Amino acid sequence: MKLLSGRRASRVWFLDLDDTLHEASHAIFAAIDRRMTDFVQQHLELSRERADQLRGEYWRRYGATLLGLVRHHGVDPHRFLRETHDFRVDKLVRIERGVAHMVARLPGRKVLLTNAPGAYAGQVLRRLGLHRHIRERYSIERLRLHGQFRPKPSVSMLRVVLAREKLAGRVNAGRAVLVDDSLANLKSGRAAGFTTVLRVTPHARRPLAGAAYVDARVRTVRQLFRRLG
Repeated sequence: MKLLSGRRASRVWFLDLDDTLHEASHAIFAAIDRRMTDFVQQHLELSRERADQLRGEYWRRYGATLLGLVRHHGVDPHRFLRETHDFRVDKLVRIERGVAHMVARLPGRKVLLTNAPGAYAGQVLRRLGLHRHIRERYSIERLRLHGQFRPKPSVSMLRVVLAREKLAGRVNAGRAVLVDDSLANLKSGRAAGFTTVLRVTPHARRPLAGAAYVDARVRTVRQLFRRLG
């Protein structure tokens, strides 16, 4: 917890979206997974079983199904993002009570850092009541280097984000805090220069597993606010 002490008001919170600010595993991930499998099946003319398998393989290999489809099949990334996230989130989002109030009261600036597309992310933030509190947003469309998509857990992209936000270098040590549910993203975040907070999700198999690159662990947004805010 030492690394989270100091200039609280000058902190910048880089907040992941799905399974961090809301419980996407409740229903939204299933809706996205179905649409991704539909897309792969139709556009690559595969069986549904093979399409679902390939979608998972690319996600595990590249950190995002999109990267594998673009690299190996020349898929239009914008079409993929649009078709796989084209649904209303209102009835699917599971929200922690008071989440907007708690995030708003975290001392310092808040930035969204997600591998989700911008239109979907905006819809979820509005449903959470956070659209007024999180103005700066890095969706997957903005996570690009030299014209190529580089979503989390790309260390080089995370370093670029810090530089863009004027948070790079030792003089800013401890100011940029990455809150995410993915250990892979946090490992890269630490390498890039972030202080790291693991949002432990209810479905995590080893919720308190040790990891030297994780500075703090929280189970809820409320706990994030009470312990670190």
